[in-house]
Amino acid sequence: MKLLISTRNEHKLKEIRQILSLPGIEILDLSAFPQAPEVEEDADTFEGNAIKKAMVLSEITGLCTLADDSGLEVDALDGAPGVWSARYAGEPVSHAANNRKLLNALSEEEDRGAQFRCVIALVVPGEEPRTVAGICRGRISAVPHGEAGFGYDPVFIPDGETRTFAQMTDDEKNAISHRGRAIAAAHAAWASILSVG
Repeated sequence: MKLLISTRNEHKLKEIRQILSLPGIEILDLSAFPQAPEVEEDADTFEGNAIKKAMVLSEITGLCTLADDSGLEVDALDGAPGVWSARYAGEPVSHAANNRKLLNALSEEEDRGAQFRCVIALVVPGEEPRTVAGICRGRISAVPHGEAGFGYDPVFIPDGETRTFAQMTDDEKNAISHRGRAIAAAHAAWASILSVG
């Protein structure tokens, strides 16, 4: 069975492939469909964006399609940057600029609680979209640490840890990350649909 992962983000695809290694499933990404459009993520929720991407790309390719949307929600910023996480500091997208803006916004804040949220949508042609979610609670560090990962990984310390995501190995991060938890939930919820035992 072919399963399209609706991303061109190599970091995201690597994480998903590492966690969603399933027998009998051939995982494709958008590099296999160069004609596929860039789906505008204009919904005001992660769920809305994930469903929209999965539906549009499943309709174009005719394949079962899995799409996700995720981001960082900071308590002291009323859940910002939220769905705007990737473009928090504006265009062009810059992880370093996003992290600088976030740390500046929190410079006077004592509450540094935050969570990463990931929503995954699955669209099987002819059926209604399905979604699952994963959350990883943690806090924002005072300064960036680590070289691994991407996005806000250098400033996010998950609960129970003293290291940021960017200081962890892929396996360590995937075991506790929002995306790891969402993919595990997807596997549990959709194993029979994907014909995986």
